[in-house]
Amino acid sequence: MADITRRLGWRHLRGAPTAHIRHHRSGTLVHDGPGLSFWFRSLTAALSEVPVDDRELAMTFHARTADFQDVAVQATVTYRVSDPAVAAARLDFSIDPDTGAWRGAPLEQLGTLLTETAQQHALDVLARTPLAEALVDGVTSVRERVAAGLAAEPRLPATGIEIVAVRVVALRPEPEVERALRTPAREQIQQEADRATYERRAVAVERERTIAENELASKIELARREEQLVDQRGTNARREAEENAAADKVRAEAEATRTVRLARAEAEAAREVGEARAEAQAAWLRVHADVDVTTLHALTGTRLAENLPRIDSLTVSPDVLTGLLAKLGASQ
Repeated sequence: MADITRRLGWRHLRGAPTAHIRHHRSGTLVHDGPGLSFWFRSLTAALSEVPVDDRELAMTFHARTADFQDVAVQATVTYRVSDPAVAAARLDFSIDPDTGAWRGAPLEQLGTLLTETAQQHALDVLARTPLAEALVDGVTSVRERVAAGLAAEPRLPATGIEIVAVRVVALRPEPEVERALRTPAREQIQQEADRATYERRAVAVERERTIAENELASKIELARREEQLVDQRGTNARREAEENAAADKVRAEAEATRTVRLARAEAEAAREVGEARAEAQAAWLRVHADVDVTTLHALTGTRLAENLPRIDSLTVSPDVLTGLLAKLGASQ
């Protein structure tokens, strides 16, 4: 919408760069172009504002397929006014000189023209297409047919309209039909999911079995090695006992041999000592055999005196002395 300012019976219009302004004064074109700014009198001015920017028109309409199924078509048409003079001549783009608002609804007229034209071509192509095929390839075929139909439509150039792009967003059947169509796919997807779940479970079970077998094999191997270890320990203990017994036997034999030799040596020494003592005693006896009795008595007294304790003093009574003298006399 143009920006209009009022000053003492005069009006000032300032247009946007995307709006084409046409100013007629008394039937004569005075200003013509986008983004204009000028003063005018409202009583003698006839103003038109034609948008020249790209505009998008969203449309939704229903169609019926070859197998009599209703579908909803969602599409978007991008267009622009390529010839503002023609568009202003064919449609009412005039604006109020006081407010700058359109007096009519030109864009709604353009929307109706484009929607009806696009719907006509979409209905034509869908009427010859079954529902299943339309849901698979219908978006592309409808878009191509609508774009070709709008490009060949003679009323659009005659109105100064140029089609920029056509997009078909979706083709949707009725909710009941859509649910019915989704059911096989959902069941197939569910079956695939179930099969994948079963396969994962089978793989998990197989892995658990493999792990259990590995653990069992490890336990068996460990038990076998423990058995070998016990056998080896028994063998080592038996060998150690045998070696200890052999060593004890060697030590006992050595000790017995040493004891025998010691006993023999002691016996030989005792025999030799005995023989020496016997010889000494025999010699002693032979020596004393030739000595008289008095000498033997003296030697006996001497030996006896050697074995008596020490006597510091000796008192001899007359009785003892008399007896001793009598004995000595008798012996002579």
